[in-house]
Amino acid sequence: MWTRSGGARAKIANMRCSYRSGVALCAVWMAVSSLPASGPPAAFRAVPQQLVRASSEVVRLAQEAGRAAQRYERGLRVVNDQRSQVRRIAHELHGQRVVSAALRQDAGAVARAQYRTAGFTASGGLAPAEAADPVELLELQAGETDRRERLARMLIEADARSRRLAAEEGASADSYAVVDADVTRMRGEKAELERRLAKARSDLNGMAEASIRSGRCTPVDLDGLQSEIQDNRGSVDRAAEISPSGWTRPLLSYELTAGFGGTGARWSNGHTGQDFAVPIGTPVRAVGAGTVVSIGCGGPFGISMVLRHDGGWHSQYAHLSAPVVPQGRRVRAGEWIGLSGTTGNSTGPHLHLEIRRSAEFGTAVDPVGWLRSRGVDL
Repeated sequence: MWTRSGGARAKIANMRCSYRSGVALCAVWMAVSSLPASGPPAAFRAVPQQLVRASSEVVRLAQEAGRAAQRYERGLRVVNDQRSQVRRIAHELHGQRVVSAALRQDAGAVARAQYRTAGFTASGGLAPAEAADPVELLELQAGETDRRERLARMLIEADARSRRLAAEEGASADSYAVVDADVTRMRGEKAELERRLAKARSDLNGMAEASIRSGRCTPVDLDGLQSEIQDNRGSVDRAAEISPSGWTRPLLSYELTAGFGGTGARWSNGHTGQDFAVPIGTPVRAVGAGTVVSIGCGGPFGISMVLRHDGGWHSQYAHLSAPVVPQGRRVRAGEWIGLSGTTGNSTGPHLHLEIRRSAEFGTAVDPVGWLRSRGVDL
């Protein structure tokens, strides 16, 4: 097993001791730090560069997959609307054709009656044979003529409307076929991006574990991707919702899972923070303005960061796949400080957030209630 220089190993040992309880265990780490120096293998020396590439790929693909999902959802709404329109027109056309058929049937009955009565039909009044004089016969003839004319006009209008609806039905069906083909294409693009994103997240997780094994959990430079996301005011500002007192959520979207104070086999003294279920590589943000005072590399918290805020409060972000700001950096509320992961004592991708009264363990408070009291609802 390779070792680092005594000073570097001692620094790592001290950092690891800060995330463990028990003097004996810390003593073991300090003893390891004094082993003879030798350089890390080439594979471990290449880990930071590989981690940068893996992190960048996850962030880029996550953005692309998000945009593809939005396009697909918009297209799906369009195709559903178009399908509804096709069905509505088809229903109207069917009804109009029923009306036309009824009118034709009525016109046929009129024609047959005229043939039998030499041009007269009985429509609720006197039959021609019952007319008392020529005037009554002329009045009856005029009423029947008006009825035939109205019936003819109605039939012409019904046929014209049927033709218009049939044309609309054809055009709507053609339009539906086009948008349906577009949605099918977008569905394929979305599935392919999700497949590539899943692989990239798996690669990032492997790189994160390798960086812990190498003892080099250094912040990664994502070549402007952080600035691109930070400057995307349309999505960040509305979602971050910085409270009037200057605090915000550590993630833009998430699912709350294990809460503060929970018990279980993985927490010997109870759960000391709040867990947020998110995919690997999700940008993690500072809950408030502060200074990065430490970056952990290994142990139960895996890759982790601790920020010091005004008033002596500290926030910790654990199980990361990579930090993206260095120790000593002053950060703003909502600023991107790392990528979520599943390193350390973790059963799945999530962020473990702790809020402590001081830098010392054992001073943790419920993050949900603490943030809520500062105007941030989780």
